Amino acid sequence: MQIIKKSDKLIILIHEIYGINQHIKNFCDLLSQQGFDVICPNLLEREQAFDYSEEEIAYLNFMENVGFSDATRKIKNLLYDVKNKYQKIYIIGFSVGATVAWLCSEEECLDGVVGYYGSRIRNYIQLVPRCPTILFFPQEEESFSLDELISNLQIKNIEIYKYFGQHGFSDPYSINFNEQSYQKALNKMLNFLKKH
Repeated sequence: MQIIKKSDKLIILIHEIYGINQHIKNFCDLLSQQGFDVICPNLLEREQAFDYSEEEIAYLNFMENVGFSDATRKIKNLLYDVKNKYQKIYIIGFSVGATVAWLCSEEECLDGVVGYYGSRIRNYIQLVPRCPTILFFPQEEESFSLDELISNLQIKNIEIYKYFGQHGFSDPYSINFNEQSYQKALNKMLNFLKKH
């Protein structure tokens, strides 16, 4: 998915395991309305997004048919293709997309990275972003210790925020949607993009 309006600022949006669903399409529109060109590559290479009820199937599909290294390679290739066309380039990712954004944060051509609930970042804590990075996490994560991850990430260039709710709090179509947390994270993200 692409929304190109001849802006000098680009956002590469990286979707979750479900693919380019309504939440991602709406987020692309929202970013475009803020004056950004937006590119959201379809990493799943399938037309139909997975439904939220297919979480396990979608997760297995991502891990077996895409994976973090392949997704990161695709995003880095896209970065190299567009880096001379824009004054500013940012990556925003949700869930697995946030981890892929994190894995791209060492690239010199990036002006900022935003990650929403990238729980797998915990597997790549040795990485140090070269660009300003902001990460949003829910207060509740079942599969790992969030506080331990946050303390390991307290390094230069990273802002970290915890918001009330669970994984998916910024997705209006998710049962975990939290309006207040969504607005807080959105405002922080927009201010971050303006600042950098």
